[in-house]
Amino acid sequence: MGADQRQNLSAPGDRPASEGSPVEGAGNSVRVSSERLTASAHALSRPAAVEHVGVPTSVKIAASWSWRLIVVMAGVVVILTVISYLKVIIIPVAVALLLTVLVQPFTRFLRTRLHFSVPLAAATGIVALIGGVTALAVIAGREIASGLTDLSAQAVIGFEQLLGWLSDGPLAIDSATIDTYWQELLGAAQSNSSSLVSGALSVTTTVGQVLAGAIIALFCTLFFLIDGRRIWTWIVGLLPRHTRERVHQAGRRGLVTLASYVRTQILVAFIDAVGISLGAAIIGVPLAVPLGVLVFIGAFIPFVGAIITGSIAILVALVANGWVAALIMTGVVLLVQQIEGNVLQPWLMGQAVSLHPVAVLLAVTTGALVAGIVGALFAVPLVAVLNTVILYFHGHDKFPELGFDDHIALRPSGRRAIMIMSAERHVGMDTGWEPEVRDEEESLIPPRLVSTAEAGRAAFERLMALRSRSMKDQSSADETTTTPNEPRTPNNEGS
Repeated sequence: MGADQRQNLSAPGDRPASEGSPVEGAGNSVRVSSERLTASAHALSRPAAVEHVGVPTSVKIAASWSWRLIVVMAGVVVILTVISYLKVIIIPVAVALLLTVLVQPFTRFLRTRLHFSVPLAAATGIVALIGGVTALAVIAGREIASGLTDLSAQAVIGFEQLLGWLSDGPLAIDSATIDTYWQELLGAAQSNSSSLVSGALSVTTTVGQVLAGAIIALFCTLFFLIDGRRIWTWIVGLLPRHTRERVHQAGRRGLVTLASYVRTQILVAFIDAVGISLGAAIIGVPLAVPLGVLVFIGAFIPFVGAIITGSIAILVALVANGWVAALIMTGVVLLVQQIEGNVLQPWLMGQAVSLHPVAVLLAVTTGALVAGIVGALFAVPLVAVLNTVILYFHGHDKFPELGFDDHIALRPSGRRAIMIMSAERHVGMDTGWEPEVRDEEESLIPPRLVSTAEAGRAAFERLMALRSRSMKDQSSADETTTTPNEPRTPNNEGS
């Protein structure tokens, strides 16, 4: 530090207070005023204050994530509450969507091969679906009615054998104790008779809701098959314009995932039902066909459905044919389920529904806890579709072979929409023009876009005709105003 710098620091009082601000100088020199030195001295003379400890960054991050998660969970609770309140409508619509992707290949075959119209193909598909379900129910009902009497008699014999084993077996329970337990069971049933009656009434209400839901599901399936593309276009059109294309492409891939799941699950359920019913018929277990129908229905609930239906088949074999047949039936059920889980499911579904078994189990359990059997039924397809859609939004396309050639018609907005509607109305009133109606399957261009283009072309042609007529009128007016003696030059021949 030089002499001038030491002089500046040693005698700060010789300079005015306005010169106390730092200025540029050589090295790290600064000019300090007397007031700043006094304030520094007072600060050093006071005891050191305790520094304020701020909130750690990790706690701030955890807090920010916590309130966001709370908001998300609140939104999920609201959505589930609305779904629970409107379940009579939402569940049939979801069933209709599953039936639509199931019947759609058949209706496409009717349109392309047999040249059915779209409404006729959809109606034929619905009738075929109802006929198949009715035939299956009639066959199973006849088998149950014919074999229920023998099964009940064998169940009584098996129950008597069980009582004999309890009294004479290793447990050595005497008849008096068994009678006491039986009387307590009857007393509990009589004391809860009101609950049983209310349960029967609730079952009646549930049956009414099921019938109403079945009608809604069939009605929605019919119109999904007829106007599915138009309904989807309307739904996507409600979104902001810059997100419609991505949502449309994600929806296409989600629909492929749902269709793959439904068709594959039906094929797997059919193979399970045939295998278990054939095993039961070979062993000699009664009600083989109803057991196959039950296995077919239960296969749509992964893990849980297979366990429950397999246990029922084993129990029927135990009651009707004894413990040897029950052991053989257990082996048949395990063999069929192993073939399903290790061969059929990975081979048929592949990457279309690529969910880890843990994810499937958690989805089924959560769905059962939230919405019972219905939740367990829809949990896996819902998770599979969400997985495909979310992965597409994050840049991973599970179906690149679909491409991006399929687009939806964007509805015009603002002044453009008003001009197009005015042109359509004006041309239609003056010339009797109507938009050409084309089949959606035959035209790659959406009908709305075709009609808009035709309206715009007609309006343009009309404007050009009016302009040509105006030019002719102007030319004739110029000719009438020209004097006879005035020579006609290229400059005044026509304007």
